[in-house]
Amino acid sequence: MLCGHPRPRRSLALTPTIHSDGLPLPQRRWAMLAIAVAVTMAVLDSAVANIALPAIARQLGVAPAASVWVVNAYQLAIVVLLLPLATLGERIGYRRVYIGGLVLFTLGSLACAMSGSLAALIAARVAQGLGAAGIMAVNGALVRFTYPQKSLGHGVGLNALVVSVAGAVGPTVASGILAVGPWQWLFAVNVPIGVANIVFAARVLPWSTLSDKALDWRSAGLSALAFGLFFIGADTLTHGAPALLGALEVATGVLAGAVLVLRERHDARPLIPIDLLRIPVFALSTLTSICSFAAYTLAFIALPFWFQAALHRDQVQTGLLMTPWPVGVGLVAPLAGRLADRVPAAILGTAGLLVLACGLWLMSRLPADASTTSILWRMGLCGLGFGFFQAPNNRTMLGSAPRERAGAAGGMLATARLTGMTVGASLTALVFHTVPNDGEHLCLLIGVGIALAGAAVSASRLRHGVRAMA
Repeated sequence: MLCGHPRPRRSLALTPTIHSDGLPLPQRRWAMLAIAVAVTMAVLDSAVANIALPAIARQLGVAPAASVWVVNAYQLAIVVLLLPLATLGERIGYRRVYIGGLVLFTLGSLACAMSGSLAALIAARVAQGLGAAGIMAVNGALVRFTYPQKSLGHGVGLNALVVSVAGAVGPTVASGILAVGPWQWLFAVNVPIGVANIVFAARVLPWSTLSDKALDWRSAGLSALAFGLFFIGADTLTHGAPALLGALEVATGVLAGAVLVLRERHDARPLIPIDLLRIPVFALSTLTSICSFAAYTLAFIALPFWFQAALHRDQVQTGLLMTPWPVGVGLVAPLAGRLADRVPAAILGTAGLLVLACGLWLMSRLPADASTTSILWRMGLCGLGFGFFQAPNNRTMLGSAPRERAGAAGGMLATARLTGMTVGASLTALVFHTVPNDGEHLCLLIGVGIALAGAAVSASRLRHGVRAMA
């Protein structure tokens, strides 16, 4: 049973009215801008802290290994709360979770900038991560309620463009800020932008219908335990820590996940969206997303080492050589999103992943004396393939779920992305550890194999016909 949404207390010029199929123009553009700004902040902060780790370690007087938790704490907080906060959005409204997450993210950013010790900085990063989880968990659902069904692909394409470009330009942005100021500025810059966007988002984001079912806190705890321990265990296994400890963490996480599934298997609105995973198109799209982001992460971690070790480029040249990938995504994602409103994602996504696999294969075949032009067009090809896949696949995941389950679909979309990235990062670390002399080349070949596997899964959606267009 669904109950009506709360009505705004007063009418504002930019406050969106309630519509059953997305917002009209120009409110739609204002809402998308508010969504894009918050998502950009959350995604950028996943990347910028990596660049600042050496400076943070030096200033705070800690070992480099300990400073890594500045990154891990943020990522872990996001992972463990994505699905619970997506479910909470169905109960109290997606805009409330989104704005609440933005408030916490902004306060966490201020706390990061004011931190004087590693412990304080890690605690502030956890708060930031909790806020980012609120943003990412309901991001897809807000896009679903912002755009009408007939142009949902366009909105998803823009959203995919924002996420991809923000992640890709993060190191460049961080380097620019660190060139003119201390590492604290990386976090302080979020504060004025966050405050402005909180006010703006409160005026323009769409309202959604609410579920009258209370959040199952035990299931939320099991979900956090399952994802948290699984990802901590994967990190333990691939970074030289005791294998027994890593295996125990992974096994406990899997056990918690199994208990959660058994607990919710008959629930009409489960926290783990078992109901949505019973929809073949949704389940296949989720698996395809995991494959694509695993291949993407394998390549994006390995390529800088490949450029410098095998192709003899310096750090500045490496940064420039990485640029065509996000540029390719930026060029094709909006177009692919528009096409997804008319062409099944099974066709678009399969074509995109085949192009990505081709690009990675061509990269792996480059000789040591390869020209810059040869590298650039291959990187651009990878970006075009990835961008052509991502928007149609995301559109299918959001569109194939019932509208009242948009929060769960959006949470699963973000979870699939982070799961794929974690798998890719873990595989890269494992390869570098076991094949120290030629690990970069092997990572690219593994990326080719995973991209081809994703293409096969994507193509299998064709048997479901027009349902892939949902």
